[in-house]
Amino acid sequence: MSLLATNLTPLAVTVNGKAYQLQVDGNTRLLDLLRNELGLTGTKEGCAVGECGACTVVMNGDAICSCMVLAAQCHQAEVVTIEGLKDDPLAQQLQQSFIEKGGVQCGFCTPGVLMSTWALMKKHPKPDDAAILDALEGNLCRCTGYQPILNAINAVIADIAL
Repeated sequence: MSLLATNLTPLAVTVNGKAYQLQVDGNTRLLDLLRNELGLTGTKEGCAVGECGACTVVMNGDAICSCMVLAAQCHQAEVVTIEGLKDDPLAQQLQQSFIEKGGVQCGFCTPGVLMSTWALMKKHPKPDDAAILDALEGNLCRCTGYQPILNAINAVIADIAL
């Protein structure tokens, strides 16, 4: 028996609609699994302590910070990353509106903000400003001042209302 034996845990997870059967180390974060093992680099690491929201993904319908979740906790879960939204009509509307309304500047926070917004609007298609601000509470942006982000989201909500 090797003294360097690893503590691997079986993991069955669906990411962006694709099922995976993996073996993960017990201390592997979901963020690391997505970026390093699955090559999904749209999910960013900002603070590594769940404060900035750059690593936001949607797990079982809820926006979460992937830096704070162990991969093993995702057994039997459905995870959606920013790459998983490429063909989603709501996500496409949000992305276009972010561009048009100036909700994107440096872009580092944008995937996390889009994931939080998309998760909110999948549950509540016409949220009010309070619900939007609550959903984005964990997403930090140093560039936009947040008002262009809110304007972009509200523009999509107005289009849905038509």
